[in-house]
Amino acid sequence: MTQNWAPLPLSDAISENGRVLVKIEGRKIAVFQTEGGLFACDNRCPHEGYPLIEGTIGKGCRLTCNWHSWTFDLKSGAALAGRDPVRTYAIREDSSGVWIDLTDPPRESQIAQAMKGLEDALDVNDYSWIARSLARLMAAGGDPREAMQHTLNWSRGRFEYGFNHAHAVAADWLELAEGGALPGRKQKLAAYLEAISYFADAGQGGRHFPFPDHVEKFREADFLTALEAQNENRAIALLNGALADGLSFFDLEPVLARAAFRHYHSFGHSLIYLTKTAALIDRLGAEVAPALLRAYVRSLINASREDLIPEFRAYAAALESWNGSGEKRYTASDFSGQSVGKCLSMTVEGSRNPAALMDSLLGAAALNMLRFDPGLMIRTDQPISRNVSWLDFTHAITFGSAVRFICEKYPQLWPAGLLQMACFVGRNAAFLKQTTNLEKWRVEDEDMFFAEQIGGLIDHGEPAYIYAAHRVKTLMAVRREAPAASDTARPLLLAALQRYLSNPMKQKHVLRTASQAVDFIGGK
Repeated sequence: MTQNWAPLPLSDAISENGRVLVKIEGRKIAVFQTEGGLFACDNRCPHEGYPLIEGTIGKGCRLTCNWHSWTFDLKSGAALAGRDPVRTYAIREDSSGVWIDLTDPPRESQIAQAMKGLEDALDVNDYSWIARSLARLMAAGGDPREAMQHTLNWSRGRFEYGFNHAHAVAADWLELAEGGALPGRKQKLAAYLEAISYFADAGQGGRHFPFPDHVEKFREADFLTALEAQNENRAIALLNGALADGLSFFDLEPVLARAAFRHYHSFGHSLIYLTKTAALIDRLGAEVAPALLRAYVRSLINASREDLIPEFRAYAAALESWNGSGEKRYTASDFSGQSVGKCLSMTVEGSRNPAALMDSLLGAAALNMLRFDPGLMIRTDQPISRNVSWLDFTHAITFGSAVRFICEKYPQLWPAGLLQMACFVGRNAAFLKQTTNLEKWRVEDEDMFFAEQIGGLIDHGEPAYIYAAHRVKTLMAVRREAPAASDTARPLLLAALQRYLSNPMKQKHVLRTASQAVDFIGGK
């Protein structure tokens, strides 16, 4: 590599003050005269950009930034206190003068350094450091998708319950980053920052939960049996066997879909996570599939089975009674406000037309969101069973979008998908207002609405990742579903989304939590 030696224009200040700021080839470089000789580094502190020329020189060629006490070794640029290294420049003196080497490090080393910074930032969950590492990666010409791949590898075995909201929301942030919805580099970086930082937050604590590494010949029936028995060791061993035999995610997707629908699972997460697994593999490539599949299978093992609790026990009987001959037509208004049992029976009665049922149930989920009584979120004197929030309603829509995605590929799963949507619609009936003002929330210009809401997502300001995640997931689900919805369901979906995004969510319940703890424990 050819070095770029340039004359170093030193002024008398270097003799008077032991330091001088020089501007050369568009760079601002701080030069220091120390006991060990001349040293030069970027003037901008890699922390927040304050001028290092104002820093303090200590023994051993240590430079401390006086703003936040980040300290650097001027010989190597290494951070002795703080996070990122500072760029240093070689200096030589000869008979012709003083020279500085302005040669930029090779692109590959810049990318490698950015990725190393990213991994270190993930380890300590430092949001700003993650952002700087991504910015350095992109400035060096690196692909931010590689950072996402690296993050997925970093996260392996860090999540006790497997696939989670960090994975799910990453799929939606990637869709925004890569789908042309964001106008510039800063917005694209923001999307990757949110996707990656959720993993850092979720993986805090340093605990590891390694996956079994033994291999068993994959058989679909054995795999489903292991999942049903919640036997992680055997389920992962069978998955390892499938991967060893060269089976891809898309080879395994049909059996995973059957497993996701075998129960009314974990507030719909099992099916939603399956669609997000597919989306991440589609965006990032097959090399991320093994890690994602192991995390997804672990999440299936740990998923709660809500069809086993009294409120949803009628689901199994409704699924058993499905014969595809029901000819009744019900609207979104017909479903909204009905009990779980009534919604299930109505769905069976309309079983002949899955597409119409899908539209009506999705519209009912949106109508429920329009009718939700948000006053329930701020009450402190209620039982745990009435602890509801916007998220109870957003899940009905994100789950509905997942149902369409999977059941259009595997139509034999429509009965389970539609009946589970009915469970969602019915479970929220007790938390609705009697009336709603659709006109207040009606969206007139759909394109402008989505552009404005996506712009808001990029600077959402939600301190808790879980709430930011649901804003992204719900917006993206409605954005996907609106074009396929009927003239009846479409305005309901858009209005429901607008109401949800326009209303604040109480994110911490101090008195309610204390009150419910006292009620539960009892005593005086």
